[in-house]
Amino acid sequence: MTWLPHDFVHPLHVEIPDAGGHRLRPISGADAPLDYPSVMGSRERLWSIFGPAWGWPSATMSYEANLADLERHAVEIEAHQSFNYTLESPDRTALLGCVYIDPPEKRGADAEISWWVVDEEADGALERALDAFVPRWIAEDWPFEAPRFIGWDLTWEEWLRLPDHE
Repeated sequence: MTWLPHDFVHPLHVEIPDAGGHRLRPISGADAPLDYPSVMGSRERLWSIFGPAWGWPSATMSYEANLADLERHAVEIEAHQSFNYTLESPDRTALLGCVYIDPPEKRGADAEISWWVVDEEADGALERALDAFVPRWIAEDWPFEAPRFIGWDLTWEEWLRLPDHE
């Protein structure tokens, strides 16, 4: 049994309302030239969020390691094992964040969702638009009954203390 219905088709391009043309789309290895500087340019803040849970992004993460991560994400997306959507600028020349949709690692949810934006967008209009949009998008377009929004429904520290999914 998989965590998604057999006939589920994941969205390919998703416009974010009230975000001036920004959109989400599945990430791929081809995104590494834009993704790597976005991640490493916001590394300290991202580590403060994701580091304890995921060990990401490490201070020594190389371009090649980032590329390998993106290629792994693309394979996982194709197999419907997990989803990583990149947040694109309106002109498609910058990646400004990501949304992760994963099967549950912890009990009490049927999916675990988290997201981030680059430092320059933190606490700004784009982050607020994404914060408002993601839970609505998940409710409307994804087949989950009990999604958990890590960093919003509960802190990462609270999530780490939850019992593991069996």
